[in-house]
Amino acid sequence: MTTFIQQLINGLMLGSVYALLALGYTMVYGIIKLINFAHGDIYMLGAYFGYFFIKVLHLNFFIALILAMAVSAIIGVVIEYIAYRPLRHSPRIAVLISALGISFLLENGMTYLYGSDQRSFPQAIKTVQYHFYGIQVSNIQLIIAVTSIVLMLLLTYIVKNTKMGRAMRAVSADPDAALLMGININHTISFTFAIGSALAAAGGILIGLYYNSIDPLMGMTPGLKAFVAAVLGGIGIIPGAAAVGGWLIGILETMVQATAFSDYKDAIVYAMLIVILLIKPTGILGKNKREKV
Repeated sequence: MTTFIQQLINGLMLGSVYALLALGYTMVYGIIKLINFAHGDIYMLGAYFGYFFIKVLHLNFFIALILAMAVSAIIGVVIEYIAYRPLRHSPRIAVLISALGISFLLENGMTYLYGSDQRSFPQAIKTVQYHFYGIQVSNIQLIIAVTSIVLMLLLTYIVKNTKMGRAMRAVSADPDAALLMGININHTISFTFAIGSALAAAGGILIGLYYNSIDPLMGMTPGLKAFVAAVLGGIGIIPGAAAVGGWLIGILETMVQATAFSDYKDAIVYAMLIVILLIKPTGILGKNKREKV
């Protein structure tokens, strides 16, 4: 029982990071029906920005976290403006190819600039282990969990209680009607990319702190798993992507890693995606909607 609880805690910690990434996927899809496959690489950029702010500028971890989120938000807006906005009325396959191109550009660009070798992420916060009845929890895990929950609650507040949040919901429901009501569609979509990119960067720097290593390809696998989490919870639905999808994927991965099938943990996660798509394509919290054609 102790081992189960320990793995559950580890899974919730990992799932919190997947949830931050999944929120970016689900927000962008909810607004413009785009799967932003470059999102995982923003996560990687966030880790590298955090590395720079802590290692080179010697900033406090939380200040570095905020700055990395801000810079990544700007990059997200620039990517949307350059790569996605000109193709907004093009076939979806064109936008998808553009997203993949941006992903490869970011990965190979970082590899060219900084090399493909792993870098040790600076330990800006000394690790302290806490023990409760045989269960071990570190202060780093607590920081990851608390930071993720705070960011998700902040996002929920923005979406439900601010003017820009109402604009986001309006554009998601009916872009043409939102335009007629005087909502600036471009600004709303750019804001959505900024928020999603900031959350992804936060996940990257938190994982860098936890695993103590970063590399230019570190966003590839987590990005795909976060996409699985978004689909699992219900892509386009913020609570589904975060609370259900991210945490379930994190728990599943850590539980499998504790068994003899640890080498197949990634395959099992992707197998779950196939099962969910076959059983309930809209995700656990998603609802079937009829669309006019």
